Amino acid sequence: MIKLSIRLAGFAAAAGLSLACHAQAPKIQDLRQVQDAQLQRQLEGVVRELGLETQVQSRRLALAVVDVTEGATPRYAAVNGDEMLYAASLPKVAILLAACAEAEAGRFPLDAFRLQAMTNMIRFSSNEDATRVLNWVGGPRLLEILQSDRFRLYDASLGGGLWVGKAYGNENAFQRDPLRNLSHGATVHQVARLYTMLAQGQLLGPTFSGIMKEALSKPGIQHKFVKGLQSRPGVTIYRKSGTWKDFHADSALVEYGDRRYVLVGLAEHREGGDWLVKLAPRLHDILTAPAPALAAR
Repeated sequence: MIKLSIRLAGFAAAAGLSLACHAQAPKIQDLRQVQDAQLQRQLEGVVRELGLETQVQSRRLALAVVDVTEGATPRYAAVNGDEMLYAASLPKVAILLAACAEAEAGRFPLDAFRLQAMTNMIRFSSNEDATRVLNWVGGPRLLEILQSDRFRLYDASLGGGLWVGKAYGNENAFQRDPLRNLSHGATVHQVARLYTMLAQGQLLGPTFSGIMKEALSKPGIQHKFVKGLQSRPGVTIYRKSGTWKDFHADSALVEYGDRRYVLVGLAEHREGGDWLVKLAPRLHDILTAPAPALAAR
């Protein structure tokens, strides 16, 4: 118990250092409030350069980017931002959030075994651990948390969002999402909101923000965004991805020097994983461009 207390204190200290400069940022309930015209043009330009316009038009590709370097003034852009797609293992990040929110409220006892299960669920995408943590939280309770006024990460009136209606095993779905009948779904808009609030220190308190970031750190699967960013040395990536058949998903909070940004991509195509690899370094270059270029609107 002493070791666990020290570990939790370490998470709090680490999160406090990384989030301190954003502590006073106003809470962004809807990223559409901070949609940036220049960033939108740049995102759409990258899509054109890679020949992915048709995939966007057919709603087989959705992307969101958020520049969170300036905590009080994030900049957002997206294509198919509210398109609900099957997201495979990416929504495990919602299970992580729910477990941390319940632990923060004193309803989810944490010990070393549970922390390791939460980390394995994210870092290595363990289905066994995802099912274990989901069962600890409770499926219906998880959906309450995602739809709560506090988080609003799923709203059927605004296109949906993050949804986990099935364990990650052979079990039947306990509740499919009401819009697309998906068991594990997401919109890039709501996933981007989650990471933006995490980056701003507005998702949870410092201790549990630190626990989330630790689980999301040191990706154990080197594909999609992580593979694409290998050509950009010096990045620190906090991510959760997903793959099932032709469905490819990735999401990340990326730190690079004094710059910080969020990337989210969902694709329905056998080559979708390769698209995300190619998109990552190009979007990185836009989001880490020198300040004078970013200042032009």
